[in-house]
Amino acid sequence: MNTTCPYCGVGCGLIAGPGGLTGDAAHPANRGKLCVKGATLGLTLDDRDRLTTPTIGGRAATWSEALDHAADRFAAAIAEHGPDSVAFYVSGQFLTEDYYVANKLMKGFIGSGNIDTNSRLCMASPVAAHIRAFGEDIVPGVYADFDEADLIVFTGANAAWCHPVLFQRALRAREVRGTKIIAIDPRRSATADLADLHIPIAPGGDLALFAALLNLCAERGVLDHRFIRNHTSGFDDALIAARTAGHGIDDALFDQLADLVATTPRMVTAFSQGVNQSEIATDTINAILNLHLATGRIGKPGATAFSLTGQPNAMGGREVGGLANQLAAHLAFDDPAHHDLLRRFWQAPNLARRQGLKAVDLFDAMHQGRIQAIWIAGTNPAESLPRSNYIRAALERCPTVIVADCWPTATTARAHIVLPAAGWSEKDGTVTNSERLISRQRAFRSAPGDAKPDWWMFTELARRLGHAAAFDFANPAAIFREHAALSAFENNGARRFDLAPLAAIPDEDYDALRPLHWPVAPGDQRLFTRGAFSTQDRRARFIAVTACPRAIAASGTITLNTGRLRDQWHTMTRTGRIPALMAHRDAATLDLAPPDAERHGIGTGDLVELTSADGTITLPARLDAAQSAGTCFAGMHWTQDQGSAGTINRLIGSARDPVSGEPAFKHGIARIRKIEPLWHGIALCRSAAIARLKPAIGAVWSRTPRVGGLIHLRFTGTAPLSQGTTCRTLAATMFDLQDTIETVDYADAKCGVFRLAALNGGSILLLLHVARDHAALPTVEALEQRFSQALGSLDAGALLIGRGASRAVPTGRIVCVCHQVSEPAIRAAIAAGRLTTIEAIGAATKAGTGCGSCVSELKGFLRHECVAAE
Repeated sequence: MNTTCPYCGVGCGLIAGPGGLTGDAAHPANRGKLCVKGATLGLTLDDRDRLTTPTIGGRAATWSEALDHAADRFAAAIAEHGPDSVAFYVSGQFLTEDYYVANKLMKGFIGSGNIDTNSRLCMASPVAAHIRAFGEDIVPGVYADFDEADLIVFTGANAAWCHPVLFQRALRAREVRGTKIIAIDPRRSATADLADLHIPIAPGGDLALFAALLNLCAERGVLDHRFIRNHTSGFDDALIAARTAGHGIDDALFDQLADLVATTPRMVTAFSQGVNQSEIATDTINAILNLHLATGRIGKPGATAFSLTGQPNAMGGREVGGLANQLAAHLAFDDPAHHDLLRRFWQAPNLARRQGLKAVDLFDAMHQGRIQAIWIAGTNPAESLPRSNYIRAALERCPTVIVADCWPTATTARAHIVLPAAGWSEKDGTVTNSERLISRQRAFRSAPGDAKPDWWMFTELARRLGHAAAFDFANPAAIFREHAALSAFENNGARRFDLAPLAAIPDEDYDALRPLHWPVAPGDQRLFTRGAFSTQDRRARFIAVTACPRAIAASGTITLNTGRLRDQWHTMTRTGRIPALMAHRDAATLDLAPPDAERHGIGTGDLVELTSADGTITLPARLDAAQSAGTCFAGMHWTQDQGSAGTINRLIGSARDPVSGEPAFKHGIARIRKIEPLWHGIALCRSAAIARLKPAIGAVWSRTPRVGGLIHLRFTGTAPLSQGTTCRTLAATMFDLQDTIETVDYADAKCGVFRLAALNGGSILLLLHVARDHAALPTVEALEQRFSQALGSLDAGALLIGRGASRAVPTGRIVCVCHQVSEPAIRAAIAAGRLTTIEAIGAATKAGTGCGSCVSELKGFLRHECVAAE
C-alpha cells in the first residue's frame, strides 16, 4: 500500500507491505529514498502508552459522553460570551480533510476566526510574504529545480539534517552538472559543512544580505528589465530601500557570493526556519523574492525562490485556511467578494467577518480569561510554544480544555477532556508537500482501542452544535470533493489554487489517487513562468524592505538559537521512543562556541545555567567549533519527559514578526554561568513506571530509551545529599519504588558512594550508582551487561560493582544510525586504513551509505584525523 511519511515537508512516498516500510521508488518527491527517521518509521508502530479511551476529568468515558460534554461546554461559552470566546488550535500533522472540517466549523458555522495551527510557528512568515509579493500563498517552483539549478543557496535552512532527501538531490546536481551550493547560516551546520561556500552571517542578517545582493545585481546590469517592466510593480521603491543596506559580512566573502549570484541565472534560493522564525521574517523573505523577481529567476527551470515546509501537511493546512488570518481555499478576510463567495458556497450566513487570534495572541487571550473553551488537536503547545511556563498557566486557567492526541503529553495533562486520536498509519486522507504535490496518506492498520480520526471528531461536534446538514460527510473522499469544489467555485483563473478536475472524484478514484501537483491542469508544474500573478493587475509586487541594524545585546548576554536535530521530530512523542534515533544525541545539551566557553570556564559536559527574562534551565554544555561566538544553540525537541531541563521554549519570549505573528525562536537573549556539580549518578531501569522520576531530586537528569526496553538515566547533583542519606532513601527520593520490592545495596557515605539494585521475582528492575566522582561510575554498557545475565549467575556483590570491574567497553556515540556505526569505529577505520575520502569510509564501515545525513560529520572526522596525523 502506498502512503507518505509523517515527518518533514519533503513528503516522501512510502510502501507499506508484509516486509515492513520502504521508500516508494515511483513517488516523485523521493524516488525511493528515505532519511533515517523515515527508514525507522516501522519501529514507531508500538501502541504502548497510546491514548485509547476518551476521558472526562481523568475518568474513562464513552465517545458519546465525551462529545456531548465537549459540545455542551462550547455551546455554553458561545451563548454567554460569544463565538470569539472559543477556539481551535490544530496541527500540520492533520490531513487536509481534518483541516477542512475544523476550519469550516469554526469560521463558517461557529462564526469566529479563532482557528490557528502550529504551522504558525514555522510557516506563517512565508505565507505572508508570498501573499504580499504574488497575491496568493504560492511556492512557484518544484523539486526538479534542484536538479536543474547551477547555483543553490540555502539560507536559514540546515537541509542536510532537516530535509535530507531533498538535500541529496542538491548534492547529486553538484555531481552531475557542477552545481554550486552555498549555505548562509550563523552556524557551520551540516549543510554549511557540505557546501562549496559558507556565509557565516550574524543572526538576522539575511535581510540586509539579500537587499545588498539586489543592489549589486542592479549595479552590474544583470537585472531582467523586461520581466520587471511587464510583470511587476514597485521596483523603484524596493531598489531605493535596498541601496541603504550594508551586506554585513566580510567584503571578500561578499564578493565571492555576489559573483556567483550575478553570473548564474539558474539559481534556487531555499529558505526555512532560520529565516522564518524571526521578528523580521516576512520582510526578509520579501527581500529574497525581490532578488528573484528583479533577475527574472522565477518560474523557470532551475530558477526559483523555494520555501522548505517544516511539516508534512503545513501546505495542506494553508490551502484550506487553517491559519487564523485566512478564510479558506486562498480566499482572504479583507476581500468582500471572497467573503461573499465563501458564505454562499458553504451556505453559512454566520461566516466569520474578521481574522481570528494567532497562536501567541490566542494563548494570551486564554491567560486573560477571554477564551472560555479550546479544542487542541495533534499538537503539544505546553512544550512547543514560546514562554512554556506561561502557556501552561494559560491552559490551567481556561475553563474548558479539550485535547485530541495519540499519546499523553504535557498538554493532555492539563485537559479536562482527552480524546484518543487515530494517527499516521491509521487514518486516510491527503497531504500537500513543499512543492504543491498532493499525495494520499493511507491507513494500513487499525487504530488502537477507541481512537478516531480528527475529521470524525469535528463532524460529530458540528452535529451536536446543530450543524448536521453542513457536515454530512461519510468519509474523507466526500470531504476532499467539497474542498476541491470550493477551490474551483467562481475561480475563473483568479486564484492558482484550483483542484477543479477533482471536484467530482469517485471514492474508488480517490482511493487510488496518485501524487499530483496543483493547480490540477496540463502543462508545466512551475508557476509564474509567464508572469500572470494572482494580484488584481496580475503583476508581482516588489516590497520595499529596510534592513534596520539589530539592537546591540547587553553586555554578558548571548544569543540563543533553537532548532531541529538530525534524528528527532517536534517534541519526540514518536521519535523519542526509538533507541536508534536517540543514539546520535541522547540528551539535551547547550552548544557553545569554544571562545565563549573558555571565557566562562566551561568544558564539554559541565553544567550551564541558562537564564532569560522568561525562565531558567540547567543543562550540560557541548563545545562546538561550528557555533559562532556570541551565540548558543539548543535542540527544540526535549521535554519534561526526557529530562529535568524540559523544553528550551521556556526561555523564548513573546517576540514575533509583526506581519505573520510567527515567534522569533532563533533570537532569544540569555545569560550563562557554570554550575559546579556535587555528585553524579547513573541508573538503568527495566520498568517505565519506576523510571518516572520525582520532580524534586536536586539534580539535572536525562532519560534515554535503550535497546531491549531498558531506560538509561543520568544525574548530576546540584544540591548536596542530605545527612543520613542511605541507598534506599536516595532511591526513594528519585523513583517510585514500592516497599515490597527487594533491594540490595552498598554505601560508603563518607566517600559519597551509593549503589542499589532493585529486584523482582528473580529479575533486575533497577541498577543505581551514585558517586561524588563521575569517573567512579560504571558505563551504561556495563550495566546493560548485568541486565543481560541470569540473576542466578550473579551474587549481590556482582550486581553492585563499580567502574573497572566490568569488561564491557563503551560503544561510543552512534554517528551513522542507518548502519549503527559509532564514532570510535569510524575514527579507527580512518587511522587503520589511512582513509582520505567519504567514499573510503563508506566502503570500510558502511557509514554514510544510507540516507547520507551523517556525511558532514564524516567529513569532520577526516579533517581531524588528517591534522592529528600531521
